[in-house]
Parts: sequence; structure tokens; C-alpha cells
Amino acid sequence: MSAVVPPSRRAILSLYSTSLRTANSFSSYNFRHYFLRRTKEKFRQLQNESDPARIQSQFNEAVKELAVLRRSAIVNQLYGGWKLAVERTPEQPEETMTRSDN
Repeated sequence: MSAVVPPSRRAILSLYSTSLRTANSFSSYNFRHYFLRRTKEKFRQLQNESDPARIQSQFNEAVKELAVLRRSAIVNQLYGGWKLAVERTPEQPEETMTRSDN
């Protein structure tokens, strides 16, 4: 039986920052905040894990999810919707009625 070598701390942090950056690129407020919350939650679980085999499997799963997240972010940017009231800035209240894909 071969020993499982978990990914390095640098690789995990790099994947974490890339995942956060990708989640933050969603134009939709609800999707953006959902994926940011989910990414942070997933990496907290990975941080608390001590079994090298489980760390490796969770890391591999996170890499696959990042690829899906990137594709989803691109589609979300292409088909952006209306800005929500929570996204509006106080100095431009009328801007909320414009579509973000125009």
C-alpha cells in the first residue's frame, strides 16, 4: 500500500484564492454570495482535516468544482440580470432599473 501525499499548503491556498476570485466574478448578487459562502465553508472543512487521503480527495474534488465554477461564472456574466436593491449605490439609485448585460 502506497502512502498518500497530500497537496502542499501553497497549492491549497492557491486553489482557495482562485476559487474565491472566481466566485466573486459572478454578476448575480445571489450566486456570487452563495458561491463565496460555499467556498469558504468547503476550505474550512479541508483545514480541519488531518487524514492525508481525505485531504487529497477533497483537494481533487475542489479542483473539479473550480472548473465548473469558472464555466458557470462565464455563463452568468453573459446573461446578467437586473441589479438588486442591495447592489445599488446611494448616489445612483436610478441605475437599478438597467440590465447588467447591456
